[in-house]
Amino acid sequence: MPESVVFFRMCRPLYSHCLLALAFGFSLFGFSFLLHAAESEPPNIVFILADDLGYGDLGCYGADDISTPHLDQLAREGMRFTDFYANGAVCSPTRMAFLTGQYQQRFGMDNALTYQELGRGLPVPGETLANRLKSAGYVTGLSGKWHVGYDRGRQPLQQGFDHFFGLLGGNHHYFEHMDRIGVPDLWFGNEAIDREGYSTDLITNDALAFIKKNQSHPFFLYLSHAAPHFPWQGPDDAERLVEPKKKSWQTGDRETYIAMVERMDEGIGEVLALLDSLDLKKRTLVVFTSDNGGSTYSRNAPLQGGKSSLWEGGIRVPCIARWPRKIEPRAVSGQLGITMDWTATFLGLAGEDAVQEDADGIDLLPTLTGEREEVERTLFWRRKIGPRRKGFEEGRSVRRGKWKLTESAESGLALFDLDSDSGETTNLVDQHEALVSELSALLDKWEEEVDRSHAAAAR
Repeated sequence: MPESVVFFRMCRPLYSHCLLALAFGFSLFGFSFLLHAAESEPPNIVFILADDLGYGDLGCYGADDISTPHLDQLAREGMRFTDFYANGAVCSPTRMAFLTGQYQQRFGMDNALTYQELGRGLPVPGETLANRLKSAGYVTGLSGKWHVGYDRGRQPLQQGFDHFFGLLGGNHHYFEHMDRIGVPDLWFGNEAIDREGYSTDLITNDALAFIKKNQSHPFFLYLSHAAPHFPWQGPDDAERLVEPKKKSWQTGDRETYIAMVERMDEGIGEVLALLDSLDLKKRTLVVFTSDNGGSTYSRNAPLQGGKSSLWEGGIRVPCIARWPRKIEPRAVSGQLGITMDWTATFLGLAGEDAVQEDADGIDLLPTLTGEREEVERTLFWRRKIGPRRKGFEEGRSVRRGKWKLTESAESGLALFDLDSDSGETTNLVDQHEALVSELSALLDKWEEEVDRSHAAAAR
């Protein structure tokens, strides 16, 4: 036998082991490369907004008569904020701030749109969060409530969303899907549609379908629930008399409210379970909050006041964020935050090219990941009433650190130390005159600046 053949046979086992080692090495390299690529890809974003949910209406915020196991689990798996705020005391202003990343006063949105109101809402043409995320490679979807423009140019598909199912207005009948003045208000894209079912369930089902369809690339889902806003109708209340333009539209009770919140929590649980089953949980930032404080049958404890007011119960809201491996479980943060901070955060996650230069909010990612200590913020609110709005108090507020100053024609001037008095029971105006003057001057400066911005945009 030739020596070369003998040599080859002797070396063949070693050669085979070398090939296996090389193959294993390349497979590890490939797996590492794919893992790095997956982690460097922008995360999916699911932003869940409840409507008129009270600060104390979740188990993780102290509720003892409402069962919210899925949102409580979200808090256990992520971060719960204690001092988070809505941009407005009513819905349209907060939603405007979220979509624009700026104080809503820059767009003249001090109060909510009325039913079928035209000529007001998002700018046309405008640049929204959805536009920017879409340009950064995200598929953008809205399942649920809009309420920032009825005009065609102000509707979701014209404002950067690839997908829309839900209602354009502030509320509708949960079974018949008409608004308070009797106009049908259920949409798919740009078309009004008929669809049977309880609105909360329909919104949940649409969100699930959107996630399934777009699971293979980054997506932004704005899951904007109508619940638990009036009309107060639980999932078993199809036969309850609720009529447009009549008192029954706003007649309810705590029991019905509880059923609405619990059904919303159940649907959110379905969304979270789907993310898990599709192996998207670790690649998805989920945020839950409310558009303003709770209304008639809500529980805002331990805060005073509720929706439409600048008391803490009108603007401080529950807020939870979960992103496994990025946010430590069971984290609790006292960082002052506001709705439009999520706009800045989401755009930061989308990449440098998506960052908004004129943002009024801040990127909360360093807070979420624990890379940054709490930073002092100065936040502002203003409540103005439109010509067709009666019975609500106008006013303005500023919070800096632990201090909150509120000015209103009806309630006067009030200063509170929120660290020791979150219920705003003790007015400290007379004890801190210099601080009152300083905070009042900040309010004047902010109000002048946002009004000047609005005037310039309107020209």
